[in-house]
Amino acid sequence: MACIPSKSEAETATNGPPPEDVSSRNLEDLIRTLPTREGWSQPMVLYKNYWCRPHLVGKIMLLQDTFKPRSDDIILATQPKCGTTWLKALAFTITNRSRYSFSDHPLLTSNPQYLVPFIEIPDAGRDHTYLETLPSPRLLSTHLPLSMLPSETSSTGCRIVYLCREPKDAFVSRWHFENKIVKGSSIELEKAFDMFCEGFSPSGPFWDHCLEYWKESLARQDEVLFLKYEEIKSQPEQVVRQLAKFLGVPLTAEEESAGVAQEVVKLCSFENLTSLQVNQTGGVDHGNKIYVENSVFFRKGKVGDWANHMSEEMAEKLDRVIEEKLKGSGLSF
Repeated sequence: MACIPSKSEAETATNGPPPEDVSSRNLEDLIRTLPTREGWSQPMVLYKNYWCRPHLVGKIMLLQDTFKPRSDDIILATQPKCGTTWLKALAFTITNRSRYSFSDHPLLTSNPQYLVPFIEIPDAGRDHTYLETLPSPRLLSTHLPLSMLPSETSSTGCRIVYLCREPKDAFVSRWHFENKIVKGSSIELEKAFDMFCEGFSPSGPFWDHCLEYWKESLARQDEVLFLKYEEIKSQPEQVVRQLAKFLGVPLTAEEESAGVAQEVVKLCSFENLTSLQVNQTGGVDHGNKIYVENSVFFRKGKVGDWANHMSEEMAEKLDRVIEEKLKGSGLSF
């Protein structure tokens, strides 16, 4: 189902100017008008009510103009450090299980991030036109909120899988990640925590991002699946079956007897993926002083690790913030 980028292309840096249809000068003028704030590893701008790195604004604008959703698209949506790599591995394995055996699988030689391209950053060294060359059905991913995707994403009926994570664990994982991807970056935990609670974080506010997809999942239950990281950790085989059914490729009786759900879980497990050479070496230079090593996509893969970093007072504060922001929505953690 998914088109696998060549490794050389996936590891090529992309530092070039925006494509011709997005004027560099006009883009720079726009960015200068946006609210700017420092505190994380790099300054952020507030674009359409969400915080992001300035260089992403042009990519988002281009996506909104050029990305054409198809009715059979599958989009995996997450906030950073909420299980993106795991979801990509699971979805790729489930949708391509008729093409690859578990003993000779692309996940054994490719980082999951490279197997499912981001629509806002299609592939290192490629622009958004690359997405149009992918055969249907496409398996894609995004960190963008629903409101930044083209309106056709909803009207065409393409399927969306959204994965969220308990906010305290999501924050701690994000803090670790930010201190690793930019050389020389060192953000104090307490400072990062205060910013996160204010709604100032990459792709934040955290709660608004979750709520957009949560509400869409209630309105379009057949087309938007809302999952929690903790659900996959506690019942991985059940989630594999749920994903397979939602994605239109349910497990057959023969596959159930053969233990396919268990094999998918084993192949995509944190323990297996982190043991592979491909996930221990190499990485991608995204430009703008951001270099992401493959190993950085994996940290602990545990639930409740926040307790090793946050005080009881900090935990209670974030719990109160989340409870207030989600009040009346039906969503809780």
